Amino acid sequence: MASRLKEEDFEVLRIPLESGRQGPAQLAVALILGAIFMPLIYALEYYVASYDSIFPYKQEILNVHFWFTIILAALSIVYAIPFIYRRSQKFQYLLSILVSQNLFTFPLFICALFFIGRDGEGMKATPESLLNFTYVLLFIGLLVFVVTFVRFYILLRKGQYRKGSRKEQLRTKFEKKSLLSTAIFVGIGLVLVLQFIIRKSAINDFNMYGVVLIGITLFYVMLFILPEQLIILYCKMRFKSFNYNERGYLNGLETDLRG
Repeated sequence: MASRLKEEDFEVLRIPLESGRQGPAQLAVALILGAIFMPLIYALEYYVASYDSIFPYKQEILNVHFWFTIILAALSIVYAIPFIYRRSQKFQYLLSILVSQNLFTFPLFICALFFIGRDGEGMKATPESLLNFTYVLLFIGLLVFVVTFVRFYILLRKGQYRKGSRKEQLRTKFEKKSLLSTAIFVGIGLVLVLQFIIRKSAINDFNMYGVVLIGITLFYVMLFILPEQLIILYCKMRFKSFNYNERGYLNGLETDLRG
């Protein structure tokens, strides 16, 4: 279905590439920063958030996330080298997606869950209830991603991402009607978090409430952003015009790599 869309249907998505904000050199800087901050955030997750938490499979989660972070950090350093990223722009962009998700999605969500599961006075949650609660939050996250992706595809089919379209003119503004369904799912998730914390967790610090809610909110926000990142990656794989030439300039249009 996506193959029926033409190059001009995605043209608005070239704006961050045209401006250079998502150019290979800029992504290289972001990867270096990611390689620095990912281990620091993991240390927060390991030494602070997991402390005294009864969250099930805590150590297994930490182990998997540790190796995932180490591999991403190593690849980030490699693909920040001009000689390498100039010859592999598509993988560099994929890596930048994974790094951004590993900075703002996974660790903060894990930290929030560990904080909710921290043992203490008034704790009523069990490992089983924490796990079931996590499944509900993940299901809501899946709904946010799917609804956003479907909405994105419908807008593409309607030509809203063509140059000069209404979507381009309103790109920096919120479209209340089109974002309403996503906002509803996010709101439901946050309400469930508050109810669970109040009824079953040992959290009695207002600041900790804020930390948990910020972690869950960023998790949903990043899932909302993910479809656009994946579609731009798709465009980089399909269209030469979403990639840069050897001199560092963005290629022109009408260059479909798939013929």
